[in-house]
Amino acid sequence: MVRKHRNALVILLLMAAVLPLSAQAPSHSDLTAIYQIKDEGFNHSQVMEIMSYLTDVHGPRLTNSPNIKQAAEWTTGKMKEWQLANVHLEPWGPFGKGWSNERFSLQAISPRPFPLIAYAKAWTPGTNGAVTAEAVWVPIQKEEDIEKYRGKLKGKFVLTAQQPEIPARSEAQFHRYTDAELAEEATQPVPAAQAAADERRARFRAQRELNQKIQKFLVEEGVAVWLEPSGGDDGTVFVQSGGGRDSKDPPAPPRAAVASENYGRLVRMLEKKVPVTLQADIQNKFYEDDLNSFNIVGEIPGSEKSKADEVVMIGAHFDSWHAGTGATDNGAGSGVMLEAIRILKATGVKLRRTVRIGLWTGEEQGLLGSRAYVKQHFADWEPDVAPDREKIKVLPEHARLDAYYNVDNGSGKIRGVYLQGNEAVAPLFSQWMEPFHNLGMTTLAIRNTGGTDHLAFDAVGLPGFQFVQDPLDYDTRTHHSNMDVYERIQEPDMKQMAVIVASFVYLTANRDEMVPRKPLPKTRPKPTER
Repeated sequence: MVRKHRNALVILLLMAAVLPLSAQAPSHSDLTAIYQIKDEGFNHSQVMEIMSYLTDVHGPRLTNSPNIKQAAEWTTGKMKEWQLANVHLEPWGPFGKGWSNERFSLQAISPRPFPLIAYAKAWTPGTNGAVTAEAVWVPIQKEEDIEKYRGKLKGKFVLTAQQPEIPARSEAQFHRYTDAELAEEATQPVPAAQAAADERRARFRAQRELNQKIQKFLVEEGVAVWLEPSGGDDGTVFVQSGGGRDSKDPPAPPRAAVASENYGRLVRMLEKKVPVTLQADIQNKFYEDDLNSFNIVGEIPGSEKSKADEVVMIGAHFDSWHAGTGATDNGAGSGVMLEAIRILKATGVKLRRTVRIGLWTGEEQGLLGSRAYVKQHFADWEPDVAPDREKIKVLPEHARLDAYYNVDNGSGKIRGVYLQGNEAVAPLFSQWMEPFHNLGMTTLAIRNTGGTDHLAFDAVGLPGFQFVQDPLDYDTRTHHSNMDVYERIQEPDMKQMAVIVASFVYLTANRDEMVPRKPLPKTRPKPTER
């Protein structure tokens, strides 16, 4: 009799342990909805049509440029066509001046004519017409080197960096995660010694300060164009900013990033004392009529009165750099999120909570758009009593945001989710991933991934998640480069991502409870001005 009671007790305990997890698993009706989502996403997809409009038609989407404003107009038009509610552009700012490159050519005239693969750096001036002049190599490695060249550079094409080293390639640039790599991604890393990170930051700051001094010197000299090598190879050019967006920022000369192979050829000829003549025609334009930027917002209202004021958000950054067409960074994320919300609307699956999409600008300049949105709607850091500490000022909407999901690591398919240290959500996501194991989604990574908009939400204690994606050639070739174009988008991966995002949103929106949260972040040192 005692043994029977003990066995019954063991069974009850096992049931008690299993029931919470079973309650979290997708139900029969959930699986039916996921089937509908898969059918729409795989067999009636519009994601590549969305991508072609964002990239081919509207091109790169530098924040506050005419391109991004026209792309936003097209996007809001599509969202209204899909009958989303509350579609609008939500302003934030100030961001600063807009900028666009209207014309660019750079070529060698002598000793042999040849074109150079190069691009203007953002927020730099142009040449005011075609300029033909001598090229000079003036390697400046430290501030003391500047004085050697004072009074010698007026009107010249100036190269200040060393010839770039291009390492031999030992493996393909295109890469998908192996099982071993995914297993490693799932482990929690122990922070390394702070000294190494501090040293890297110190080197970065020192190089930035030297570059600022070089820029000031070259403006004073009146150089024609400042030429700098790109870090890529095979003609891939990584291009970002070279000037300031604010009228108070120091002036910059015309600046261009040059393909490593072309830059190296110029340096080698100049080292041999062979005279080199270059010609450039760079037309850049600034826009100062509206210094604010915007985020793109739309939603599907929740169907259940008691939960409709609770919100599940999806998002991605809409802006890009300008050398390519912003396809993998981050047209892919924007396209996936637009397709995901289109799928949810087209299928008509039940959504108890409101589902909202946010497409952010200013991400490339420091997560500016998403941080502005979080500050306006959810929470903000504010100075505490002690001047060197900060605390979170929580707004009423903070309690009503269920979760935020982000895509911003290229067009590689989803392999899992970064949990941002949120242990409590792991059992839930583990169950939700099961219908997608056969699509390659198997990994829960407790670790954080940085550098994109989910951090704006996570910073104020909201459940913000970025998906684990196959890297493909994102870091090695497309990210911030002239090769960030439609051809680098993987159509099957885009469909897989849109289906998974739509399904996770569906499951989140219909769960009885909201997604578990981490505690609010502790107070932190107030950032110092540098």
